[in-house]
Amino acid sequence: MKDVIYKCLTKHMCIVTCICSVTFFSSCKPRSLKSEHIIMGINGPIAADSLGTALIHEHVFLDWSGADSIQPENWNSEEAFLKILPELKKLSAWGVKSFFECTPHYLGRNPLLLKRLADSTGLNIITNTGYYGAVHDKYLPSHAFTETADQLAARWIDEFENGIEGTGVKPGFIKISVDGDSTLSAIDEKLVRAAARTHLKTGLTIVSHTGPDTPAYNQVQILRDEGVSPAAWVWTHAQHGTSEMQMELAKQGAWISLDGLGWTEPIAGDSTRILKYLSDIQSLKDEGLLQHVLIANDAGWYTYGKPDGGHYQPHTLLFTLFVPLLLKNGFTQADIDTLLVINPREAYALRQRSIE
Repeated sequence: MKDVIYKCLTKHMCIVTCICSVTFFSSCKPRSLKSEHIIMGINGPIAADSLGTALIHEHVFLDWSGADSIQPENWNSEEAFLKILPELKKLSAWGVKSFFECTPHYLGRNPLLLKRLADSTGLNIITNTGYYGAVHDKYLPSHAFTETADQLAARWIDEFENGIEGTGVKPGFIKISVDGDSTLSAIDEKLVRAAARTHLKTGLTIVSHTGPDTPAYNQVQILRDEGVSPAAWVWTHAQHGTSEMQMELAKQGAWISLDGLGWTEPIAGDSTRILKYLSDIQSLKDEGLLQHVLIANDAGWYTYGKPDGGHYQPHTLLFTLFVPLLLKNGFTQADIDTLLVINPREAYALRQRSIE
């Protein structure tokens, strides 16, 4: 067993040290964060222990045009701001302090809009770097296919070090995506390796839109091959995987993100979807793995190209429907705090989580 010591120095943070023990089948557990640990927000570093109640997977603005068609210069950010602002203001009633906006580059990432929303609401809003490889690569720029994993990582590291496209806004996590078939394509594997290398240079957590078991398992193996602990990786949309794989990867240190709760309101008495979330979280808790679980709505969003941005799904269903369901089924307020306060700060605090 060897100690891993990480020291990270940037323009905006002090030296951060994280010491933990790792073996091949146990990961650097992100517990007992030090006061120096930070999360990178829209307006600069946030002390991890002040993150508060956090929604770790939400969206406010999307453009589904595709990487070869997207034209950010045509976005009406003023119209979007006026529609989104009231939705974010609703969150104050639920004590939400931090909001992770997961829209990636080439799919509508809009850092200046996010900054304006953060300034207008007081929310800690966190954006991302990385590329989205799902939907058969529709949202990948052409250079993603020709550049190496190191070259892609260099782009993402540059955003962390120097800001996104001249805005000065820095990402607080890496957002990637893979197609949910049984294997990872060559481009999906490259995205995972680029994310791993970016993590080792920046300490940013890897958030991967994944879904089913097999691509989740395969990504963890690639991360291990790159020397990255599963503790640096979030299995996004893990509700589409099995409880057995959720537990297996959580035991290795991965974060199990059950993040479609914004769309689970029973329709015509059908509560199947929300009960699947309850069952998954209950199974993880029974195995002593609640400290590896993240929950969110994956709700929103203003859609570019639709009249008035289309339907905007509120970010509140988690609080109005799911938290009461948890409490009714034996979860305590301490469990809710673990899911919404403790786990987000542990998952996203900047530090290298490597294995040897």
